[in-house]
Amino acid sequence: MDNIEALKTIIEEHNNIIVFTGAGCSTESGLADFRSTDGLYYQQWDYPPETILSHSFYEEKPAEFFRFYREKLLVSGIEPNAAHKAFARLEQEGKVKAVITQNIDGLHQAAGSRQVLELHGSIHRNYCESCGKFYGFDFMQAANGVPSCSCGGRIKPDVVLYEEGLDDRILAESIEAIQTAEVLIIGGTSLNVYPAAGLINYFRGDKLVLINRSAVARDLAADLVIKEPIGEVLAQV
Repeated sequence: MDNIEALKTIIEEHNNIIVFTGAGCSTESGLADFRSTDGLYYQQWDYPPETILSHSFYEEKPAEFFRFYREKLLVSGIEPNAAHKAFARLEQEGKVKAVITQNIDGLHQAAGSRQVLELHGSIHRNYCESCGKFYGFDFMQAANGVPSCSCGGRIKPDVVLYEEGLDDRILAESIEAIQTAEVLIIGGTSLNVYPAAGLINYFRGDKLVLINRSAVARDLAADLVIKEPIGEVLAQV
């Protein structure tokens, strides 16, 4: 049995599947990831991307933060790929119970997934730090310099920066979902970013599936490992 058939069989035989995705799930939609050779970490900026996307840098150099954020993360015209669409379809079929994602691009929701737990927030939600007023993607993309609210306050993206903690509610729901899952499909992530990557330690289910085009940062006792782009794999499921 080849890998695709094995994956199909696992999906057919289980009805409580949790999906855990990272940046590699969106690269086939045209978004750069962080750690591949053409990712954001290998591009030239005055500061390393990891520094720019930190809470302290956001506070100390907001203009530089938003210049990078707007150019590299607020990318318009990006559409869900075969992986996003497959997970949404499997949710509609009652197979996938939730998608837990490290991504902030909103592509899982755009594909139709309804139960999405965004560990690192979303570029589609932005709030005034003074009054809490909500602002969407289009406003932030069109804003110049440091975006400001009608009240004069600074608008912060609802994304988890380096040095910031994960949302307690999202974290708790993610742990519960993984603990009770029959199958955990990990896709498009190198498992480098903690504490998100540590969530897979809570899995006690029947089948662990890993789909990633490159090696991951840790050894996993996975039942099925597919070293191919996740969109190409899920297009065949």
